[in-house]
Amino acid sequence: YMERMAKINCALEMELGITGGEEDGVNNEDAKPEDLYSKPEEIWQVHEALSKVPNAVFTVAAAFGNVHGVYQPGNVHLRPDILDKAQKYITEKVGAEDGKPVKFVFHGGSGSDLKDIREAIDYGVIKMNIDTDTQWAYWNGIRSFEEKYRPYLQTQIGNPDGDGKPNKKFYDPRACMRSAEESTVARLEQCFEDLRCTNILGLGPPGAPENVLGPRRGGLPA
Repeated sequence: YMERMAKINCALEMELGITGGEEDGVNNEDAKPEDLYSKPEEIWQVHEALSKVPNAVFTVAAAFGNVHGVYQPGNVHLRPDILDKAQKYITEKVGAEDGKPVKFVFHGGSGSDLKDIREAIDYGVIKMNIDTDTQWAYWNGIRSFEEKYRPYLQTQIGNPDGDGKPNKKFYDPRACMRSAEESTVARLEQCFEDLRCTNILGLGPPGAPENVLGPRRGGLPA
């Protein structure tokens, strides 16, 4: 795969070991604890093999106790120091000046403690997956919208403002989807802060979105 992708300047993300938990029908909740932690030798084996491919660009999603989904505190034992040990081990092999020859990916980042996230970044993580937290953020926006406007979402006509008042602007799917988008954006902004990825490109803060429901299109009251 690396040889094929290198020809089109496409990066490869290599997942090692097992990411615990359950996602997309794949259940690793009963995986052996030792299988949830990659060894430096295993990471080096992948790095060495892929580095031999001309024009190779790749990341390594090593296992350091991370899991898919969100679980009660204490049920997940992250070991970011495993990434540090791997970097030191491979640096001895290749002599990387910055001490970080491997670009790591953090699978199963949802619900992780900020300390573990920052430590993983310090050890070479350049990407973190937060699918579960993003799903919840989107759903939470819809849930909050329904809770706020519930009396307006029971019938097409008739609400607390009057028996003959229409409810179209409340049950328009775009309205609850907009609430979901705003909730998701807020969660992503938190993630950007956690990953030290804010205000680093020199583009300035984003402007207010314009392609949304507004007064001209019967937008919802504040």
